Amino acid sequence: MTTAQVPTLTEVRSWPATVSVAEAAHALGVSKSHLYDLVRRGEAPVRIVPLGTRHRVVTASLVHLLETA
Repeated sequence: MTTAQVPTLTEVRSWPATVSVAEAAHALGVSKSHLYDLVRRGEAPVRIVPLGTRHRVVTASLVHLLETA
């Protein structure tokens, strides 16, 4: 079983304005279920945009987190 490589910061910077929680989790190197748990508890380290029952992660906040981590 091969694991997809974590995207580089340069690649993340080129992403659209918002991305799925799963994509953000992959960039952070955590499971999507872990990031979803943080979103549900209001503890996500990135800015979340709720869209009905779905959530999107603001790419700029993801980039900022990766730059300062």
